[in-house]
Amino acid sequence: MRSWILVPAIAVWLVSSYAAEERTALQRGEYGPLDKAPGTALYDYPLKVSEHVYSAIGATQPPTYQNAGHNNNLSFVIGSEAVLVVNGGSNNALAKALHVEIKKVTDLPVKYVISENGQGHAVYGNHYWKSQGATLIGHTDAQHEIDERGFDGLSRMREYAKEFAEDTDLVNFDITFDKQYRVDLGNLPVIAKMYGSAHSPGDVSVLVPTEKVVLAGDMAFHVRMPPIFDDTDTAQWLESFNLFADEVSDWTIVPGHGGPTDIAAVTAGTKDYIVFLRGKVLEILDNGGSLDDAYKIDQSQYSHWHTYDELAARNAGRVFERMEFE
Repeated sequence: MRSWILVPAIAVWLVSSYAAEERTALQRGEYGPLDKAPGTALYDYPLKVSEHVYSAIGATQPPTYQNAGHNNNLSFVIGSEAVLVVNGGSNNALAKALHVEIKKVTDLPVKYVISENGQGHAVYGNHYWKSQGATLIGHTDAQHEIDERGFDGLSRMREYAKEFAEDTDLVNFDITFDKQYRVDLGNLPVIAKMYGSAHSPGDVSVLVPTEKVVLAGDMAFHVRMPPIFDDTDTAQWLESFNLFADEVSDWTIVPGHGGPTDIAAVTAGTKDYIVFLRGKVLEILDNGGSLDDAYKIDQSQYSHWHTYDELAARNAGRVFERMEFE
């Protein structure tokens, strides 16, 4: 009789174990809280990085309803005359929530918004900031991304964000630039700069030289695995990163994802990872290997990074496909 009871019990255990292995890190709870600031649309409240720079550090996880799409860093810089926001947010609800936090610190108007690239979590909330009279600034290539992919991304955001996406619409930049753009917030110069191709079109970093703080955007990663897209040129990203690192080697770095850190952390989280992956792919190519071999590259040394499950194999495949033609 006991054997008949034990068999289904073992079967249930095996099924549950398999299901646990198949669940993502997000479903397994490995990213920590799904929302650190439940009283607001923001995933977390802004922290003070330096005298004039603040950043609301987003979730280092995929966008969800729980984080309202706040899975990147939404920052602001306060001068003596005006405020600059870096990243408009995924939707108007996030932009409004950030504005509430800004007003707790200063009565100055938000006059400028710089988007780190043309991705949705950097630009969709610009609709709100435009309604507040802010000037929207971004790289020329980021505007091309909005033109080509903006509406598709907006539809996907509306699906997961639900009521947070209400009244959010696509708007263009008021000002685009190719190399760098400078604004003065009142005795506080801020520079948006393109170091070169990085992980997505139009990636820029925002420098606050007097504070020695750089809002690096997606030039630099740590904590979270860097995503490599179909059009990411990792060879050029390495060149761009070196230029970036040379300029901000002793600065406080606020990446596009994850909290403030230093050049050593983002070098390990960006350059070293790309060098590792390219080296493994080169070995496969030299040995006449295939795309399937690239998917099997052992990246377990990076398994502690958030989004590892979602990105590791995909990254390897995309690097392989690109390097075949280098």
